[in-house]
Amino acid sequence: MAVRRSSLLVATAMLALAACSKSPAPPAAGPASGAAPAQPAADALLAKSLDAYRQMLAQKQWEFAAPVGQEIVDRYPGTAAAQEVQQTLADVTAKATAATTQRRLAALWSYQSGKESGGDQVTASIYSSDVIADRRVRLILRRHAAWGQSVYLFGSGKGFECRGTCSLAAKFDDAPAKIAAYLPDTGEPALFIKDDKAFIERLARTRTLGIDVTEKGKSTRTLVFEVGGYDAAKFPPLAKKK
Repeated sequence: MAVRRSSLLVATAMLALAACSKSPAPPAAGPASGAAPAQPAADALLAKSLDAYRQMLAQKQWEFAAPVGQEIVDRYPGTAAAQEVQQTLADVTAKATAATTQRRLAALWSYQSGKESGGDQVTASIYSSDVIADRRVRLILRRHAAWGQSVYLFGSGKGFECRGTCSLAAKFDDAPAKIAAYLPDTGEPALFIKDDKAFIERLARTRTLGIDVTEKGKSTRTLVFEVGGYDAAKFPPLAKKK
């Protein structure tokens, strides 16, 4: 049964390679029944697994390579193949974990473009990491042809406490900061960041952002945003009118 699981894993890996390469992947090999295979069949499967691992390393397919390499080490301890894989497996696993994390962070962001109130607009937004959905607050970066660039927090409740220009305690990763903010004249449950340009520049170098806010009728709390997946290319400047 272990060999059958290995065969399935190799088949999956080879499909991944086929998606990334113009040359077709060889068909998966494995026993047709649950009977233990002869040693030559096991050796052939190990050779195929090792070849797949090598190819995925060459193509930097870390997330596919890591489980194949781990399978070789677990199922074939003491073999030359396992010894070869162990030389790179820790690094490959770390890169696979980093790639998975970065993809998750990138998925937290939403990017939109279109017309708003008669003008071109692009936005990038992310929700705070609150478990309860109705407590989440959106951080929105906006560029509008008529209104210019702005950054603001947008909640679903009664809005935020802020008189005139208020100062918000914040943390860009582990670096504390103060952010000047103000309420919009139009009365939406929003809180605008005063220096939007500096804020965006710093956000682009940050993985976790914390901002202390006080919502109307509630106590002060820290909003946490996992902003490490922000992609500046998806929030482009608007084309200047000729």
